[in-house]
Amino acid sequence: MSTAILYLLVVQGLLGAADVLINHELREGLPARASARTEQALHGVRELLYAVVFAGLAWFEWRGIWAALFGGVLLIEVVLTAWDFVEEDRTRRLSATERVMHLVLSMGGGAYVALLVPILLTWGQEANQLLRVDHGIASRLLSLLAIGVFAWGVRDLIAALQTHRTPTTPPLDFGPEPRHVLITGATGFIGSRLVNSLLAAGHRVTVLARQPLAASILFQGQVRAVATLEEIGDAERLDAIINLAGAPVIGPRWTPSRKATLLASRVVTTNAIGQLLRRLTHAPEVLINGSAIGYYGARGDEAISENGAPQNVFMSELCQRWEAAAQTASQGRCRLVIFRLGIVFGQGGALPKLLLPFRLRSGGRMGNGQQYMSWVHVEDVLAAFALAMRDTRLLGIYNLTAPESVRQAEFADVCARRFVGGRSWFHLPAFAFRSLLGEAATLFVEGQRVVPLKLLRHGFHFRYPTLVSALDAQLGHRRSPLPVTTAHQKAH
Repeated sequence: MSTAILYLLVVQGLLGAADVLINHELREGLPARASARTEQALHGVRELLYAVVFAGLAWFEWRGIWAALFGGVLLIEVVLTAWDFVEEDRTRRLSATERVMHLVLSMGGGAYVALLVPILLTWGQEANQLLRVDHGIASRLLSLLAIGVFAWGVRDLIAALQTHRTPTTPPLDFGPEPRHVLITGATGFIGSRLVNSLLAAGHRVTVLARQPLAASILFQGQVRAVATLEEIGDAERLDAIINLAGAPVIGPRWTPSRKATLLASRVVTTNAIGQLLRRLTHAPEVLINGSAIGYYGARGDEAISENGAPQNVFMSELCQRWEAAAQTASQGRCRLVIFRLGIVFGQGGALPKLLLPFRLRSGGRMGNGQQYMSWVHVEDVLAAFALAMRDTRLLGIYNLTAPESVRQAEFADVCARRFVGGRSWFHLPAFAFRSLLGEAATLFVEGQRVVPLKLLRHGFHFRYPTLVSALDAQLGHRRSPLPVTTAHQKAH
């Protein structure tokens, strides 16, 4: 056999590993998503088959009946790949990066199958035997890939078996009557879950999306998707608007152009909502607008309620300008509720990225570890939005964070105990974050201890009030809730 085919397999294996780490783990967090159980099972079986292909071609030539068996493995691999593509399109929206990666992998897979088939046909005409061979470096590289992909396949199958333990989310109460809700940022981590919750509760949803067709496909044709708010007529009746539009804050360095993009993606859309409200014959009852606890800047150990002052830093300025645009848009037209969100945990979003180093046994504290993390589970975010829609007493600004803020070192230790069975000894120094991310490093190495004081006083019940309860939900464990000492109680 030509070593060119073997090196093509090596490249295919490396590209597949990149796809798994970047798209399946970092972007999507598939192992922890109940909706991805079938996809994870397919990945696991495919990875085990790839281990057979890599190791089998590294050290053997498959003659006679063995060639037919090896061809059967390849055929099953092709069928499972097609099934996997269908399952991905059914259950989630693939990013452009993942689609390009899949195209490249499909081309590479087609190439090595086309090259192998004539060889297998030739081997099939010979006497039955497994002939031992050694292709030098190519054999050793394929052996390493076989070991890695086998281990990952076992891990994906275990993850698929465990996801059935994930508790189901109770239906949300958005109000007694069916409503028409306009949502911006509907295809994002929070927005997509919110749309599905509203649809499940029998409400009508219109979404603003840069790609309306893709958004309609994502929600299986159950929403009306518009490219601009001008498509909404003056006489249309909207009962609520939920504004979550905005470019992701975590990403490229905050260069001047990047800052301008972050600001425009929030303020321009919010201003457009104001224009819509001014021309609607029937104004909606409520505008629910997103914001973030970055409004308060870094405040050390201070317990911060909604009365906390902003600071002269970019993240605070971003939130201030977004909230000011929402105030202007709603003034005299509808009730306004602004939620300042912490880091949002759930099956997707930031948590899978934070957990990945611990899954790989290399996680640790960031900076000195003493900075507070103020977080909230996505199910509590959705429940708060539902409350804001149905309860007219909610008005103004609310911190939307879990009652329990934790220091970053404590977060690292809890994650390490669940994934490694011991304490976390790794340390990611602050200067590394600052060198890599610049000003955006403050999101990781400087903390905020934010208290959801107004929601607690209103009687809002957090489904996941503690870090342990949120992580157990992410990992699919069913455990009794632990006693809760809220940050507000600690502060008083």
